[in-house]
Formats: sequence, structure tokens, C-alpha cells
Amino acid sequence: MIFHLFQKYTMKGKEIDVDSIDLEKLREKTAEAPGLLPYAHTVGGVAIKPEDKGKIKGRAVASMHEQTHMQLDQIYQQMQLLATQAEKIKTRMEISERIYAAEIPFEPLQGKIYHLYQRESGKDVLSMIGPNEWGRSCPFHAFVATLRLLADHTWEVQSENNL
Repeated sequence: MIFHLFQKYTMKGKEIDVDSIDLEKLREKTAEAPGLLPYAHTVGGVAIKPEDKGKIKGRAVASMHEQTHMQLDQIYQQMQLLATQAEKIKTRMEISERIYAAEIPFEPLQGKIYHLYQRESGKDVLSMIGPNEWGRSCPFHAFVATLRLLADHTWEVQSENNL
């Protein structure tokens, strides 16, 4: 009886004889793996449109260029910052060498403000007295800079005249 159910099917009230179906023709019209077809294999299937590979690659390359340019700009800005910092350190070192070559009649303390002057002879002198504190009797030829001694024993320029 079960065999009889498989032999005859009804479709909208009509009987279909399974034995009369030509299986060879049916195999020609069906796919072995319908999920791998480049198009929809049923009427209600999603339309599959081939992509323009040139357009996809073009967008990907444009995106890649934009990202790499952004990253290169960031690296360049970091390099500029490092170069600026290196230049400041170099300047501090040169100023520090000039100050340590100068006459220092006292022991400078870290974090304190000092003033660099130049004598008539061209020799530099470090002083605790600022250019506005001398009045009319400044014993030096020229004021050079106001400086602060940092913890690493380099000097930071607070203000300068012609350093």
C-alpha cells in the first residue's frame, strides 16, 4: 500500500503517473549542486548579478591608498614632532655648554632662575640678579638670557636677548 502511494501523486486534483516520467530528461533539466550555480535555480530565487570586478578592485585600491596615506601622514607628523624635540634638546645642550663655560661664582640649584650676561671681554657670567634689578649700575656689557636649571643639569631658556 505504501508503494502505491509513491506510484501515483495528485497535483490539483490530477493524478500523475510517476512511472511515465522520463528520468533522463529530468536529469538534464536539474542541477547536481544547485547552490553552486551562478544564477538563481528557482523562480523565487534571489537574482544573482555578476559584479564588475574592475569596479570592486578600483574601490579597494582607492581605499587602500587613502588608508596608507593617512598612516604615512601620521608617521610624518610624529617624525616632525621628534625632530622638533631633538632640536630643542640640542639647543638646550648648546646653551648648557655655553653656561658651563661661563664664570659661575655660586652653586646653581635645580629649578631656580638665573641670568646670563656678557662682559666687555666677551666672557659670559651667570648671575642671580635679573636685568631689571641692577638699576643704572649693571656691571656687564650685555644681557644674554634668563634661564632655569633643569633636573638633568641642562638649562631652559625663559627669555633671551641675543642668544
